[in-house]
Amino acid sequence: MGVVLSANKHALLIVFPAQMSAEISIFWFRRDLRLNDNAGLYHALRSVKSVLPIFIFDENILSKLEDKHDRRVDFIHQNLTELKYELKKLGSDLLIFHGKPIDIYKKLVAEYAVKTVFTNHDYEPYAQSRDAEISNLFIEHGVELKTYKDQCIFEKEEVLKDDGKPYTVFTPYSRKWKAKLNAFYLKPYPTETYFDNFLKFEANHFPTLKELGFQKTDILVPSPEFKLDIIKNYHNTRDIPSLRGTSRLSVHLRFGTISIRKLAKMALETNEKFLNELIWRDFYMMILWHFPHVVGGAFRPAYDKIEWERNEQHFAAWCKGETGYPIVDAGMRELNETGFMHNRVRMVVASFLTKHLLLDWRWGEAYFSQKLLDFELSSNNGGWQWAAGSGCDAAPYFRVFNPYLQTEKFDPKLKYIQKWVPEFQELTYPRPIVDHKFARQRAIDRYQKALK
Repeated sequence: MGVVLSANKHALLIVFPAQMSAEISIFWFRRDLRLNDNAGLYHALRSVKSVLPIFIFDENILSKLEDKHDRRVDFIHQNLTELKYELKKLGSDLLIFHGKPIDIYKKLVAEYAVKTVFTNHDYEPYAQSRDAEISNLFIEHGVELKTYKDQCIFEKEEVLKDDGKPYTVFTPYSRKWKAKLNAFYLKPYPTETYFDNFLKFEANHFPTLKELGFQKTDILVPSPEFKLDIIKNYHNTRDIPSLRGTSRLSVHLRFGTISIRKLAKMALETNEKFLNELIWRDFYMMILWHFPHVVGGAFRPAYDKIEWERNEQHFAAWCKGETGYPIVDAGMRELNETGFMHNRVRMVVASFLTKHLLLDWRWGEAYFSQKLLDFELSSNNGGWQWAAGSGCDAAPYFRVFNPYLQTEKFDPKLKYIQKWVPEFQELTYPRPIVDHKFARQRAIDRYQKALK
């Protein structure tokens, strides 16, 4: 039988079998675009038969993306294509909507006998308010919402100080994190055991990027599979931006195309430095959960008293990679062209914006949120506040990265700079927009004044 279901702008013809009149459960894919080792999906398939998998292109999120060549939307679209293909091989399909989640669920619960909606936790403020609104709708219709931990190893209150308070310093948090870790937390969820419980149906429409209001980009979805030797040697190569010495898996963690449990298990067995990076990610998620004021405000409120410059020309030069500081410009150009920036260089460019240019860290945070393929609110916010000195366990305000010394240490042969700023030794290359010695002292004086 064919049932027409309106999904905001597009009508979908969904071919359901006769049992469609019976109760169904929904699994809502969000930041977990994979079938294997998926916590919420496992619980859905294990608990009930007739699980309908759906994904929603959230209009509330997409409408705020100014760049219609957004690589992240294209990345999601390509991964949904693969997910849909995998589900079709199982005799099922992926129902994809475009609209506001609350409106879509109003139609779903009104037209079908939805018993339970399964999904995985999302810790960001918008996600919390969205899920609360949808939960209230479900209560009205007798639908149960069940959510599970999937995108981190430890969440919320799972790693706390002995007095029950959240950690605000990374090192003791990481020690407790490692002490708590055991095989249970790394055990994969065997979703494949219950694949027969996917609802058998066909969906005839998959919104194109154009229908979503976006355009095709140059992004090619990299495989989440990775070379073990990179992780094994991570501690030696992670700070050298000219090398392929990092895993480039952050985008896969961001959208859940790889399991955090699989990655943490591998890190535990091969390289502690790499494991620490995963712990930092958990740490910043925990900070966002316990201290939501960090969204838009300093973790340490005193730092909101800093008198920032408001030099739009300096900000524009930083964004374009035209500051006259080659290591800074190389990082910004890499970001603008690829959607990626090496982590060591992220610290350099963030320090430069907040200390050399004395521009509000929120300006940089917002720019990164637009450009980074692996953008994650908690880590992006944590990183920027670390650079500005305003965050938890942050660099002290008087620590001002010297771009020249950073270059000497991490790009001594200028390979990274030559790749992204080939004209850096030519007369056409701009002079430094601010003097290092002057900028360093200005930043220290301005911070001292605010923090008296």
